[in-house]
Amino acid sequence: MKHTTSQDSINRRSFLKSTAAVSAGLAFSPYILGQTESGESPDDLNVALLGAGAQGQALLNACKDIPGIRFKAVCDIWKTYNLRRTSRILQSQGHDVKDYVDYQEMLADQKDLDAVIIATPDFWHSPHACACLEAGLHVYCEKEMSNTIEGAKKMVETAKKTGKLLQIGHQRRSNPRYQHCYNKLIKEANLMSQITTINGQWNRGKNSCEDLGAIRDADIDTATLEKYGFKSMQQFRNWRWYKGLGGGPIVDLGSHQIDIYSWFLEANPKSVIASGGIDYWKAHDWYDHVMAIYEYETKLGTVRAFYQTITTNSAQGYFEQFMGVEGTLVISESSGRGTMYRESWVDIAKWEPWTKLGYITAIEEEEKAPSEDTGVILDVRESPTPPAYDIPVSMEGKLVHQPHLENFFDSIRGKAKLNCPAEIGFETAVTVLKVNEAIEAGRKLDFKPEEFKA
Repeated sequence: MKHTTSQDSINRRSFLKSTAAVSAGLAFSPYILGQTESGESPDDLNVALLGAGAQGQALLNACKDIPGIRFKAVCDIWKTYNLRRTSRILQSQGHDVKDYVDYQEMLADQKDLDAVIIATPDFWHSPHACACLEAGLHVYCEKEMSNTIEGAKKMVETAKKTGKLLQIGHQRRSNPRYQHCYNKLIKEANLMSQITTINGQWNRGKNSCEDLGAIRDADIDTATLEKYGFKSMQQFRNWRWYKGLGGGPIVDLGSHQIDIYSWFLEANPKSVIASGGIDYWKAHDWYDHVMAIYEYETKLGTVRAFYQTITTNSAQGYFEQFMGVEGTLVISESSGRGTMYRESWVDIAKWEPWTKLGYITAIEEEEKAPSEDTGVILDVRESPTPPAYDIPVSMEGKLVHQPHLENFFDSIRGKAKLNCPAEIGFETAVTVLKVNEAIEAGRKLDFKPEEFKA
């Protein structure tokens, strides 16, 4: 792999580190978009991966088709498996990477990094992110932002203090299908009118929730495990289920979707009540089945939002359903799932302008009123099945994390603004972590507006 000259490196880094250059619009100048004598673009980014497990691999895969990204370091405490495997993959792709077990050693050694992608367990997010921000790096940190409010708050404060970018990995906020739903269907077309109710879930079957087992001859030694906060290899591999390390499925999975509730409603909840327990996976600390009800106050009125995550049955998978007076939106990160339903009493002419603009596409004919000879009997107060419309926006072949990573890298270059900055990630952390508190308390808990301020 070619290397930049000293002057090239200074020019590139001085540009990327300069907020003045971004505000002046120099990111679009011919020099910046050109190439150095080495053949590398001055706005290429040197990136480290901190945490090379399954989620780190997913983020790494999403970076493959993003131009201008050079991985220079990979760090993981599982040296004999995660670290070795990821390093080989990156080297096979042409990246000149160096391996590290200790993140502090990586930060001390790697002086030409621009950014780091953090995909470590939740309880490490705050220490890792803050250390990287203080080292002068922009940070992409997986959700949940932190397993504690205090940790999340420190991340916001450190980002503000250092002036570095901190993107939290709620990737639906950069997903073109979700952005279309928010910007076009809700904000512009207002197809649902007043949203009154939300349902959402992430159901997983038993086979998807079994504890991860040992890998032959690849265990981490006890001293290293204890140094980084783990009691055993079993706990290391299944940290999401343990208090003090993760937050259980409601935090690990639910935060993705509950974040969308607040985004689409443009509001934070005012209360939550929840039921949950260790109903099946008896060896774990966290609740395996959770059902929660949020109450929001929006500009248009009250919204009640239900969410569940279960770990013994996968029926209907994962989705979010927004129900309004005039229509319903069903959306999922699963690319094949996205439909609008028009309430049958709403005049079709009200939706036709939006079909002409291509915002939605009718996928079935108008339902005909049932006749007496069909044998169908409806209560006089009920309406026929609502007409359905497709959401004609795709991921265009991109992996689910790619648009969010692109947004992060483009923001570093001054070409975009973060779709999920630290302040938004903090609000979601407050919203989701409260569910576990509500279960433990056994009653409805109220949110105070100041709780959402870091």
